[in-house]
Amino acid sequence: MSSILFQAFVYLIAAVVAVPIAKRIGLGSVLGYLIAGLIIGPFLGLVGAETQDLQHFAEFGVVMMLFLVGLELEPRLLWEMKNRLIGLGGFQVGITTLLIALIAYNFGFAWQTSIAIGFIGALSSTAIVLQTLGEKGLMKTEGGQSSFSVLLFQDIAVIPMLAIVPLLTLPEFAMTPMGDDHGSSHSLVDGLPGWAMALTTLGAIAAVVFGGHYLSRPLFRFIAQSKLREIFTASALMLVIAIALLMELVGLSPALGTFLAGVVLANSEYRHELESDIEPFKGLLLGLFFITVGAGINLDLLTDQFSLIAMLTLGAILLKFSVLLFVGHFMGLPKPASWLMAMGLCQVGEFGFVLINFSLQNHAIPQELASLLSLVVALSMLLTPFLFILYDKVISGRMADDEQEADEIDDQGTVIIAGHGRFGQVINRVLLASGTKTVVLDHQSTLVEGMRKFGMRTFFGDASRPDLLHAAGLHSARMLIIAIDDPERTIEMVKFAKREHPEIHIVARATDRHHVYELFRAGADDIVRETFDSAVRASRYALQGLGEEEENARRITSLYVEHDRKNLLDLARVWEPDMVVADNEEYKSVAKENRELLTEAIQALKGKCGKEQLEE
Repeated sequence: MSSILFQAFVYLIAAVVAVPIAKRIGLGSVLGYLIAGLIIGPFLGLVGAETQDLQHFAEFGVVMMLFLVGLELEPRLLWEMKNRLIGLGGFQVGITTLLIALIAYNFGFAWQTSIAIGFIGALSSTAIVLQTLGEKGLMKTEGGQSSFSVLLFQDIAVIPMLAIVPLLTLPEFAMTPMGDDHGSSHSLVDGLPGWAMALTTLGAIAAVVFGGHYLSRPLFRFIAQSKLREIFTASALMLVIAIALLMELVGLSPALGTFLAGVVLANSEYRHELESDIEPFKGLLLGLFFITVGAGINLDLLTDQFSLIAMLTLGAILLKFSVLLFVGHFMGLPKPASWLMAMGLCQVGEFGFVLINFSLQNHAIPQELASLLSLVVALSMLLTPFLFILYDKVISGRMADDEQEADEIDDQGTVIIAGHGRFGQVINRVLLASGTKTVVLDHQSTLVEGMRKFGMRTFFGDASRPDLLHAAGLHSARMLIIAIDDPERTIEMVKFAKREHPEIHIVARATDRHHVYELFRAGADDIVRETFDSAVRASRYALQGLGEEEENARRITSLYVEHDRKNLLDLARVWEPDMVVADNEEYKSVAKENRELLTEAIQALKGKCGKEQLEE
């Protein structure tokens, strides 16, 4: 027991120390976990042989991550991704597998071994890429969505790869001592004819879809009635584990099965509770997985054959980068999206470990090659966070000047709207319906094309560019509405617009109170917190649900909105950007005073409303 406690303490303290430091210096959490593994494994020797066993357990974090990704997608959105899924993913996997297999064959490997190596090299790291894209806020970008499409196709492609590998057996490797058997596949479909295997597979997928759609709601409703949070958490974990186990039993990828279940449950009323219950386990297991990758690097083998391993690792990264860049260009992606996808997915992923073990057990590759390939996979994953940093610091800045050419703006209006996402679209519809002429700019080409199909004229271009704002009529427009979801660019646009046209009225979208203060200092006339109005409306419904008359609830929330606007202006005047608000005595004093005034005002209003009701 003491040994287990010691190992747990080592892994936890490595994560607690290394990850915050890595995040603080801009390296990201993934690289922090990998460095922590390197320190406690190869360098200090605090962990040893148990690392590989722990890694197979920690791989379940990838399964949980794909379940959560599925919860964020509706089936309709998945269907809309089909072109990217098949086009980007299919081309990438097919071309990469073929090229790596041909290179291996030219180096003297048998064609069976060459194909197995091609399969291993074609896959990328779902865990590292999705985690990093999420941390950097790139998941919703065109490059992020394209990367996700490729990763999803790769997870699907693992199924036929696992089916083909047993056909690649070579007699000369049959007597080779094999490694561990963690990657072995003992499924219900072993030995079945092809038609029976297909029926069993389809039956398992149908069971996941049917169960997720029809059985999950009554199950979760029954569990929710117990009012025990830990039981709901246990049931969420049970669901994910049960689906993963079912997928393994029929020879499918557990990650793919749980992703499918997540998509089916995306419209469930229990979706948010499932997310909040599983998220902490996913984060811990993924972190543990990254640590085991770092701890599992064989420094002795790396030192002995450093030149060969370095050449193989860099060669694999360069080849995959070239293929991904070509595929992105071929499929018509903008340059920044293609480069993000290529630099993010050019490593060999965690499923590579699974295929290496599976190929070894099925005598498709020899033991010596398996050891070399395992190091290549681990090192390529270790280099991935550095590639993301390179993209952030160097590539993205240069790509900004090399993107799809902005539209020529040949129209001007009373109002310029910067950003036509969910926020900007509502504003534009109201203004158009009221007879106000608008000029709309947005930087997402797919959105612009979609709006044009609905007859709404929208110009493609970065609204923060001075030349585009001038072309849209900045000097003659009465109003500029900034609806983009980028706090820093919003502030810069306000400053520029007020400098160029001091009389223009600016309505700006804010993310939170601190962003409001910054926009106020920059010169914005009206500032709207993106979730404020919906929260106020929810407050009104809450008051009505507690027994307030509808008109009284409306008066109370209207008074709150009026008071909050005054409160924000008061606080903005005493806010100091370089000081934490908790340390700003004047800020705290104003906030406390205004909070007391609000309470007195609402209580007085409630008393007045009560009198009016009695008089009636």
